[in-house]
Amino acid sequence: EVQLVESGGGLVQPGGSLRLSCAASGFGFDDYAIGWFRQAPGKEREGISCMRSTDGRTFYADSMKGRFTVSSDNAKNTVYLQMNNLKPEDTAVYYCAADGVSGTCHRGYLDIWGQGTLVTVSS
Repeated sequence: EVQLVESGGGLVQPGGSLRLSCAASGFGFDDYAIGWFRQAPGKEREGISCMRSTDGRTFYADSMKGRFTVSSDNAKNTVYLQMNNLKPEDTAVYYCAADGVSGTCHRGYLDIWGQGTLVTVSS
């Protein structure tokens, strides 16, 4: 079965850190771009990052630069999202998604999504 499974969410105080995991199974991890997204209550889903399979580079949304860092462990077929200095406005459900067509996290080709993991930043 082709799937992505996120984990690592939870409750954290402002200024704290969390590392989310996105474990892929059932498909060739190396040939897919993996994107991180989030959706806060009452808001639209927004993009955080894209680790492209075309050139191995990782891109971040401007608002996410500096606090969020993506890494990967190919042996574990897992991508990580390290989040530092978290703020209440980072509270959201965080998703990872895979694009195996364009390799660039093209919106139209993100056809594998995880179930999401909830991050709550609150004191």
